[in-house]
Amino acid sequence: MDQAHNKVYKESAKKVETKDHNTNPNGWLLELFKSQDGSKTEVYLSAALPGAFKGYHLHRVRAARYVCLKGRMKIITYEREGEQWIRSEKILDASVPERLFIPKDVATGLENIGGEEAWLINYPDPAYDPSLKEEQVEYTQKELESGVIK
Repeated sequence: MDQAHNKVYKESAKKVETKDHNTNPNGWLLELFKSQDGSKTEVYLSAALPGAFKGYHLHRVRAARYVCLKGRMKIITYEREGEQWIRSEKILDASVPERLFIPKDVATGLENIGGEEAWLINYPDPAYDPSLKEEQVEYTQKELESGVIK
């Protein structure tokens, strides 16, 4: 057997259906790249169904880096300023190659504003570590607009 062939292998990639706060399916998540020991997700793809919304949540430890590969996504962010959250919106469109950086502690929601499934690649920094149970904090839009801090 050729030695080079021993280095080529396939491995499973975890795919999870995602749901909104009302438990309605809104897309899926696919782990694209794991750390060598398999404990952390370094790159993943987040897919949203047409018209679907994913969020709001923030990460206490990690930043997000998004690139849209398919469709159009509105990225809604809330940044803390004094006693309130300040809302802003950015559009990522697969036809315009751009990256969006979102630092830690910024609440984020993703809305598919196109007519097809939309795909975002996320390269979290640091990599997603499932052992950090309190790292992701869920919010509702009402909580953010009311200035709630969790």
